[in-house]
Amino acid sequence: MPPTLLTHDWAMSFPMTTRSVPDARVQVRRRLTLWNWTGDVDDAVLVASELVANAVVHGKVPGHQLWLRLKKSECGELIVEVSDPVRTLPRLNGQGPGGEGGRGLLIVSELAEELDWYLRAELGKTVRARLGTRGPN
Repeated sequence: MPPTLLTHDWAMSFPMTTRSVPDARVQVRRRLTLWNWTGDVDDAVLVASELVANAVVHGKVPGHQLWLRLKKSECGELIVEVSDPVRTLPRLNGQGPGGEGGRGLLIVSELAEELDWYLRAELGKTVRARLGTRGPN
């Protein structure tokens, strides 16, 4: 099978603050609109927002930023990646301590066709969600 060719690739760093979450939403919506992405832009924005929020809460290390990357293939598939400097891998547990939080990755796993994560050789980890262009059911 030939490799998937990317038609668009974009990345941006954000500070590890809660203000980065709405900023990331704006940037993702803008980028997908410029690319004329045919998938569900609202779902993609929510996926990116949840991944950025998780990085801000669980991946914060003084002096480091998080990275958000979007990649669109020629077949319309979208990859959303968020990298942070912490090497602890996420858990799909659905609930954080005290019953609050912890649902973000469950939301992402429901919206994405695939959700995975990996340790980066240089520093930290990347969480990746793959979204397709959903046609009529």
